[in-house]
Amino acid sequence: MQTRRIGNVEVSAIGLGAMPMSIEGRPDEARSIATIHAALDAGATLIDTADAYHLKAGEVGHNETLIAKALSTHERGADVLVATKGGHLRPGDGSWTQDGRPEYLKRACEASLERLGVEAIGLYQFHRPDPRVPYEDSLGAIRDLLDEGKIRMAGISNADPEQIRLAGELLGGRLVSVQNQFSPAFRSSEPELDLCDELGIAFLPWSPLGGIARAGELGSSYAPFARVAAAHGVSPQRVCLAWMLAKSPVVIPIPGSSRPETVQDSLAATELTLGADEIAALDAV
Repeated sequence: MQTRRIGNVEVSAIGLGAMPMSIEGRPDEARSIATIHAALDAGATLIDTADAYHLKAGEVGHNETLIAKALSTHERGADVLVATKGGHLRPGDGSWTQDGRPEYLKRACEASLERLGVEAIGLYQFHRPDPRVPYEDSLGAIRDLLDEGKIRMAGISNADPEQIRLAGELLGGRLVSVQNQFSPAFRSSEPELDLCDELGIAFLPWSPLGGIARAGELGSSYAPFARVAAAHGVSPQRVCLAWMLAKSPVVIPIPGSSRPETVQDSLAATELTLGADEIAALDAV
C-alpha cells in the first residue's frame, strides 16, 4: 500500500470515508463492519468520520461508535488513524446545521473521545465554518484541545484559502490537513488543493467520486474516465482516484463506501499509474 503523511503520521494514500454507513440508505451493522474490516485487510490505515454522521436525532455519533466497534474486533485496528470532526449537526429532519461556538466544540470533542474509546483523538477537524461565530473563535477551541492533549493533530474542513492561512496562524503552524469537496464534478477547490501543496498540508478530498457514475454514458463529459479505465482494464472509479493521487503528494482521497467490494476497488487505485497524456486528458474534463 502506497503511503502519504498527515502531520507526522504515515497513512495509506487512500482512506475510507465512513459516512455512507450511518446516514440515509445505510446498510446493517454486519455489512458495515465487514466493509471496515475489508478496508483494513486491503491496507487502509485512515478512516474519516464525524459526530454528525448519523440518521436520527437521538443517535449522534453513530458512525464513531460503529468504527470503534469495528476497529476493536480487527487485529490491525490499533494501526488506524481515525479522523473525526465537530461543528456540524443533524437535527434529525434531514437538514444540516452548524455550531462553531468554542464551548460546543469542546463538548463535542469530549463526546467523540468517549465514543471512540481513546485518550486522544488522532486527527480532529473543525467540520464547517459557522457564519454566526468568528472563525478565529472556533479555531481557538481547536487550539485549546491541542494544547490540552485531547487531540493529537488538528485539521479543518470546507475551508477557503483565507481560512486555511488563518487556521495555520491561529494553530501556531500546527494545521496538518484540509478536507474539502473535490471530484471530477466539483473542482472549485483547486485553489485550496494548490495552497495545501504549497504549504505541505494534507488535502483530503471528500466525495472524490462525484460525476464518475456517469462516466460510461455516451456523450457524458466524464466519458474520458471510462475510456482510460477500459484501456487499463479497471473501473472508472479507480482511475478517478489514481488521477487525484497524481495531482500532488499531499492529496489523500477518502472515498465513501458501504460495501467491501467498493472499498477494495478504491484502495487498489494506489497501484494504478497513469500516463502523462492520460492525466492531461482527465484534467481537461
